[in-house]
Amino acid sequence: MYRSHTCGELRIENAGNKVKLAGWIQRSRVLSGQIFADLRDRYGITQLSFIEENDAAIFAQAKKLGREFVVQIEGKVLERQSKNTNIPTGEIEVEVETLRILNSSKTPPFTIENDTDGGEELRMTYRYLDLRRSPLQNALKLRHKVAMEVRNYLANLDFLEIETPYLIKSTPEGARDFVVPSRMHPGHFYALPQSPQTFKQLLMVSGYDKYFQIVRCFRDEDLRADRQPEFTQIDCEMAFVEQEDILQTFEGLTKHLLNTVVDAKIEDTFPRMSYEEAMNRYGIDKPDIRFGMTLWEITSLVKNKGFVVFDQAEYIGGICVENGANMSRKEIDKLIDYVKRPQIGVKGLVWMKCDNELKSSVDKFFTEEQRKEWKDAANAKDGDLLLIIADTQHRARKALGELRLHLGNELGLRNPNEFAPLWVLDFPLLEKDDESNRWFAMHHPFTAPKPEDIHLLESDPGAVRANAYDLVLNGNEIGGGSIRIFDRELQATMFDLLGFTREEAEAQFGFLMQAFEYGAPPHGGIALGFDRLVAILGGQENIRNFIAFPKNNAGRDLMIDAPSILHNDQLDELSLNIKD
Repeated sequence: MYRSHTCGELRIENAGNKVKLAGWIQRSRVLSGQIFADLRDRYGITQLSFIEENDAAIFAQAKKLGREFVVQIEGKVLERQSKNTNIPTGEIEVEVETLRILNSSKTPPFTIENDTDGGEELRMTYRYLDLRRSPLQNALKLRHKVAMEVRNYLANLDFLEIETPYLIKSTPEGARDFVVPSRMHPGHFYALPQSPQTFKQLLMVSGYDKYFQIVRCFRDEDLRADRQPEFTQIDCEMAFVEQEDILQTFEGLTKHLLNTVVDAKIEDTFPRMSYEEAMNRYGIDKPDIRFGMTLWEITSLVKNKGFVVFDQAEYIGGICVENGANMSRKEIDKLIDYVKRPQIGVKGLVWMKCDNELKSSVDKFFTEEQRKEWKDAANAKDGDLLLIIADTQHRARKALGELRLHLGNELGLRNPNEFAPLWVLDFPLLEKDDESNRWFAMHHPFTAPKPEDIHLLESDPGAVRANAYDLVLNGNEIGGGSIRIFDRELQATMFDLLGFTREEAEAQFGFLMQAFEYGAPPHGGIALGFDRLVAILGGQENIRNFIAFPKNNAGRDLMIDAPSILHNDQLDELSLNIKD
């Protein structure tokens, strides 16, 4: 046995015991005739002591210990004279009687401690070292706990965890596929799944009425802090259900996770909001409802009053910053610069301070009485600040929504230890791309329309609402799903609307359409973004710390240097080596 206890296990009641420990040396301190070293494993830290007068040979050996040396020790647990109340083992130390150096270590490129001096790129290059740090170990422990709670909760509801294939057929809808060349079938390619969507629907046709899978998915798209080329989702499907059944089932799962994992004590039913209400009030379809500052519109109050910016705009609206009138002009200018960034793309904003007088950046165009109407429309009080944006409805609402979240962060209104879930419902089924003049599915082409809107599919497709729902937590979409189409003719109509020819639809999805002819039940489901959910439960929005081996913003694994170039003989085998 290398160890009788872990480095986080010993307490004052173990004083006098002989123990074996193994782990990594985090740091050591050489004093006159005595050496103290911190021994670390994933369970904690135990202080070791080496006394020269007890054993000069071991003391000499201990002098050679460097950071991250792997050692095994045997010794006696003693009560510490100088206790450390910051760690669970801080009342004891182990006086070492036997020291065995199992492996030495080069000096690490950064300090392996809670607060490290390593930059993100460096730590990703040496990810195996970064993973020794407690913050990352705690993040992966949280991930494990959430996964186990999900599995246990769904298993208790008679869900079956069933694996679906990773090598599938490429489809043109959605994000770009990662493709895998087939050696045995030259010129043919598999795709890695963006989701198990069609397979889980086929499982419903097969009679497995409650399916789930914690599954790896792949999308070849641009990355950001909360997105990776490979990601994990909690994928679920149910048969013989309506929307309400799914909402209640996965609201129950989410409550269970919030209450058991982070002790959020959420008992109330999640609020529900239509897509249109979310866009009108928050400028975004995944609103953070932990704080107010909702959008309001004053288009009818300010158009055609002689201020050309307002006169030419489709939509004029704003947000009210409570007690924001004390912001300096410099601070307001920073907000103007924020909304003018290319990522947001509006030309600026108008401001008004609700002080003793209603002072604004456009005083010469509007009377005091007119500006008072703005204050009333915003339900503002003295001391508040109004921030107003004029543009197309889409751009203005989007910009106001982004500005609202930015101010929420700046003003400390987005408390990571507070959890505010909600459902967003009644999304449009389709959205039109003006450049190509064709419809695209807002979720995916298998989403059913609301039954009461089916008659509009031919006459007014843009007015059809999807039988779909998103689960939002703290301003992040953590899940989305829908009731599915299970009728072949309705699915064919949907493909027609999306611009597929009948031949293209048959070539891409003929297997699913054929399955619908063999007794497909009504069904629907949801997929929860596992990485993002765990990060939010851990009080963060950047998912990388909650993935053992993530990619960077360029989609590269800096540790193993992937993606990499293939050798010519490999390309030849795959029929990919194009020669002049």
